[in-house]
Amino acid sequence: MSDRLQMQDPRTQYPSPPFDAQPQAMPGIAGKMSPKPDHGEQSYRGSGRLTGRKALVTGADSGIGRAAAIAFAREGADVAIAYLAEEEKDAREVIDMITAAGRKGVALPGDIKQENWCREMVSKAVQELGGLDILVINAARQQYREDVSQLSTDDFDATMKTNLYALHWIAQAAVPHLPAGASVITTASIQAYQPSPILLDYATTKAGIVAYTKALAKQLIEKGVRANVVAPGPFWTVLQPSGGQPDEKVKNFGKDSDFGRPGQPVELAPIYVLLASQEGSYLNGEVFGATGGKGVD
Repeated sequence: MSDRLQMQDPRTQYPSPPFDAQPQAMPGIAGKMSPKPDHGEQSYRGSGRLTGRKALVTGADSGIGRAAAIAFAREGADVAIAYLAEEEKDAREVIDMITAAGRKGVALPGDIKQENWCREMVSKAVQELGGLDILVINAARQQYREDVSQLSTDDFDATMKTNLYALHWIAQAAVPHLPAGASVITTASIQAYQPSPILLDYATTKAGIVAYTKALAKQLIEKGVRANVVAPGPFWTVLQPSGGQPDEKVKNFGKDSDFGRPGQPVELAPIYVLLASQEGSYLNGEVFGATGGKGVD
């Protein structure tokens, strides 16, 4: 295990830009990134906070979802991970880490832009895990466009379906299976509050995720289920070099944070664990920012 938990200067704890140019085709492979992101493969230590729990995490092949899945397994949960078929290489590594932690890992490749698959995915997760009490809706599409004239209807539609429609379809399918004490966690972004001009569609969906989750939280608490939002800032994930940002921005990604560097996915894992666990029992409809000092207001 690494010394991540040892007291140290957070500004120098992880790599800082400039980074090498590393463009990839969407959806991208985390293993091709330089430096490789830290999802907690060697550095996350569990302490039994999710023993016996059953989790479904979308977009769990890489990035934030991968970090959450690894952390959940090491905290004692069985985990089903959803991802695109093109991401099988990364996803297989996550399944291996879940099983290495002594937990059951369920692989669910498919396209969440399809309503039928979203519903089938939830059904398969419930069947394979024997229930469901943690739901992390995290998978996202981010493709920059320099000008509104370049944002085609197909682009807009794909982003809306991946980031918002799928959120609704998955939540709608999962809610009947969630018992009292269960937790729903969605992933928004600082883009919901401080939108970049090149991310019109992405920022719009992230603002929608915040509103949807806050409204859903009011419904679900009536059956003892909590729902909360994590809103990250610049995190070093494959979403960025695979069309999420221009190459020049990738080279300097995170430089303008208070830390002078991007966050690493493992730095978000404890937030997801808190929200999933009984330690977060009085948290509902909240937005947890992890923005490198930018805030979520």
